[in-house]
Amino acid sequence: MNDTLKHKGLRRQLIQLLREKGIQSEPVLKVMEHIPRHFFMDPGLVNFAYQDQAYPIAANQTISQPYTVAFQTELLDVQNGQKVLEIGTGSGYQTSILLGLGVQVYTIERQQILFKKTQRLFSDMGLRPKKMIFGDGYLGMPTEEPFDRIIVTAGAPEVPKSLLNQLKIGGKLVIPVGEKKQQMLRFTRTSKTSFDKEKFGEFRFVPLLENKTGSI
Repeated sequence: MNDTLKHKGLRRQLIQLLREKGIQSEPVLKVMEHIPRHFFMDPGLVNFAYQDQAYPIAANQTISQPYTVAFQTELLDVQNGQKVLEIGTGSGYQTSILLGLGVQVYTIERQQILFKKTQRLFSDMGLRPKKMIFGDGYLGMPTEEPFDRIIVTAGAPEVPKSLLNQLKIGGKLVIPVGEKKQQMLRFTRTSKTSFDKEKFGEFRFVPLLENKTGSI
């Protein structure tokens, strides 16, 4: 895998664009400046890796627009050492950013072709999520709860209660909710039964897929 001076220069330009578009978290920007997004893209699209656009990956999924990744990560407001559940491993790009921020990442992918491909990529890059499984993101990872943070990287028609229930008190869930367009929402668990809800504008995501068998 080759990370050239050209790629590094293009990343710096991308980070400047993200600043201009309103991303303020220096830790997030610093990590994104050092992560080679082109490693996570199909070979034919490598030249577009540092455009602020979403691009197709395997299984009719996408690698999210860098602005969207930065926005969600900023909303998540992670702290070093926290336990984070990611719903939708996808290309692994978001996972790599979370790992770069020093958190323990538990990640779930619903598409087997992507699960296997990204698992190999993580191995090649020396990236080590705490746990990576092939399964149903709607169910979360109840064997590992509770989590400090949960991030959903696909559009959900509604907020899965299982994910809310797997948050620690004080924990945050960032999730895009809606059908054709999604509203970015952040839930903060304030007690065993109550959550604060915040809204942060509209985005477009591929749909969150449910395993109809209901099993992980």
